[in-house]
Amino acid sequence: MGAVVLMAIAAMTGRRRRQGAGGPGGPSARGRLRGGILALVIVWGLAWFGVYNLVLNAAERHLDAGTAALLVNLAPMIVAVLAGLLLGEGFPRRLIVGMLVAFAGVAVIAAATSTGTVDPVGVGLGLAAAVLYGGAATLQKRLLQYVDAATMTWIGCLAAAVACLPFLPELIRELAAAPLSSTLAMVYLGVFPTAIAFTTWGYVLARFSAGRTAATTYAVPAVVVLLSWLLLQEVPPVAALFGGALALAGVAVATLPRRRS
Repeated sequence: MGAVVLMAIAAMTGRRRRQGAGGPGGPSARGRLRGGILALVIVWGLAWFGVYNLVLNAAERHLDAGTAALLVNLAPMIVAVLAGLLLGEGFPRRLIVGMLVAFAGVAVIAAATSTGTVDPVGVGLGLAAAVLYGGAATLQKRLLQYVDAATMTWIGCLAAAVACLPFLPELIRELAAAPLSSTLAMVYLGVFPTAIAFTTWGYVLARFSAGRTAATTYAVPAVVVLLSWLLLQEVPPVAALFGGALALAGVAVATLPRRRS
């Protein structure tokens, strides 16, 4: 589903570029999408859309959601370190402090929502998912110099979809037995959190530092707590609300521009 929707998005953005739109990842960038760059985009897609999601889902079979979220949220810090070392972004004090505050908020949410379902295999898989996330985001930042966000996201997602074709027979069997609500939920995940969210992520990453862009993802646990309260009637513990507020405060510190004199 993600690859199908992304193909439409890439086609629309390509038509707009041909009509004269420029900016980062514009017409000249797309012209260099060949050879080694295309191979790296495919590798990025396999790692980001394919292996990362498989590893994360495997981890969540061994961990509760809170612990899994805590481990995966090491990833923005990994992005900041890799971007500082490999992309020349340095280590701005405000970014580091904001990330530490936001991660502390995530830790509070994880502690408040944890059910204690943890084992070493799950922890190892969760840490592997965080490393894959951090490495893929850093590589994407580099590749966005040569290819626009929509095209890169589509090619990467398509490569992962092809790599996951061995799972197709099992998918067909499970779709036959799954309730319609589960099937529609999978369609939703392909359209919104995959196609639209990753396209907008790439758009922002092309225009801002990798560290600041990654720091914004610390808002996700806070949003999850709020949405689960509003839509699923899951009343969060007070500690989770405090952790969400702390995470959002950290995101603000890490991402808002410094006030100029």
